[in-house]
This record gives sequence, C-alpha cells and structure tokens, in this order.
Amino acid sequence: MTTTRLLQGEITDSLIVEKKGAIGWITFNDPGRHNAMSYDMWVGVPKALELFEKDDEIRAVVLTGAGDKSFVSGANISQFEKLRTTADAVAEYERVGENAQNAIYNFVKPVIARINGYCIGGGLNISLCCDIRFASDDSSFAVPAGKLGLGYRLTAIRNLVTTVGAPQALDIMLSAARFKAKDAQAKGLVQYVVPKDELDARLNEYLQVIAGNAPLTLQAGKKAIREFQKVPPHVDIEGITKLVLGCFASEDYQEGKKAFAEKRAPVFRGK
Repeated sequence: MTTTRLLQGEITDSLIVEKKGAIGWITFNDPGRHNAMSYDMWVGVPKALELFEKDDEIRAVVLTGAGDKSFVSGANISQFEKLRTTADAVAEYERVGENAQNAIYNFVKPVIARINGYCIGGGLNISLCCDIRFASDDSSFAVPAGKLGLGYRLTAIRNLVTTVGAPQALDIMLSAARFKAKDAQAKGLVQYVVPKDELDARLNEYLQVIAGNAPLTLQAGKKAIREFQKVPPHVDIEGITKLVLGCFASEDYQEGKKAFAEKRAPVFRGK
C-alpha cells in the first residue's frame, strides 16, 4: 500500500496528513506535549478534511496521535496566556476550535478515532466528533475543565451528552475525574477497547469492512443520525455562550492557569 504525505509545507508540521490506500490519516504530531492541540493544529484540520472529502478514492478517515502515549492530551496550555486570556483572543480561539471540531463532526465520510493513550479535555471532544472510537486498553480519559476554571462550549457538551447520556455526562463533567479505557467503554465513550499490541490490526480489519461498504449509503445514514443529534432550537445558545465566556473572564480561570503552571491544587472562589 502506497503512503502519500499531503499538505506538507502548507500547514503546521504538528499535523501529519497522509493518504494510505483508501484511508486518509490525520496524525496530531507533538508527542513532547502529548499531542496537545495548538492554534495552528486547529487551523490545519479543516484543510486536511476538505482534501479528503474531494478525493473519491478516500472511503474513511482516521484521526490519531503520534507516539504511543497520547491521542490528544487537550489544548496546548502554554498558549493560553497569549491566546485564551483577552475577550477577543478567547473568541478567536473558540471560533477556530469550533470550526475544526465541526469539520470532523459533519464530515460526510466515516471518521474513526484511534486512541492510543491520553484522551483528555479537547482531545476527548475531538474523539467524540468522530463516528467510531478504538482505544488501546492503557488509554485514559477525562474532562478536566472544572480543575482549570475554563468554559466547555455547548457543542462539546452536546457531543458528550449524545454519546453517553445526561447522567454519565454529568458525572464526567462535575467530577473532572480521569478513568481508564474499560471504564470509558462502560460509560459508552468508546465502542472498542483492545490490547495495545492489537490496536492497529483490529482497526485495519474494521477499516476494510467500511471501505467495502457502499459509500453513499454510509453517508446518508451518517447524515440522518447527525440530524437527530442537532441542538434543539429552543436551547438558550446565547445564554450558554455567555456563561462559557464568563468562565474565561473569571478570577478562577486565572487561578486555574497559575495552579497548573505551578503544579499545585487550585483554590477556586467562584469569582
């Protein structure tokens, strides 16, 4: 099978885009930071997916992380002071992140997350934007927003609730706890958990099945399911957005960033 590197020099090197036979691959490539998402990585994702959508030979896309320790460990916190502090910067970062995640969520072809380690925060939401999630048995999951004081956008909450249901979503969100792959599967976050050394073989078997199915049928079925998952029109989107942006403007958010950098427990005051 021929592997072709795409978009090299056109997007950040922290995002590897490849065509392997009938499968498109997007690899989050910053293993030194456990593949934490940078602004440039968010920008590159829709460009890669647009390329794969136009290629009729591509039957499915896989998202994965470089190395064997992380899928995506969340947002690149080293960029928070510059990109997620002022109101305008927060709005721009949210726009770029939302655009990338919507591109994954609404992609017409099947998208599979290959989870190989840490799948935390924004990384978990990226996986929930995918259709199918394969995880190695040593992977771990969490939504640690509550420990950082940051806001979790409405579409990310939608993805969590439509995947695991409201009771589990509340537990995951309110506790901000980290849990292993077997527990993630029990909660409904992932469909397949396999031994680490079998991850690629099991994934390839599944990809072969998808590639052999009728593309238009799969696209029609996926579109119908996504329609059922839309946020209802009566939901107070403006009010929720205001609350999320309020988190970023809070003293607690500043304390969360400082505590993370100092590797200590934060002291939140609800202000």
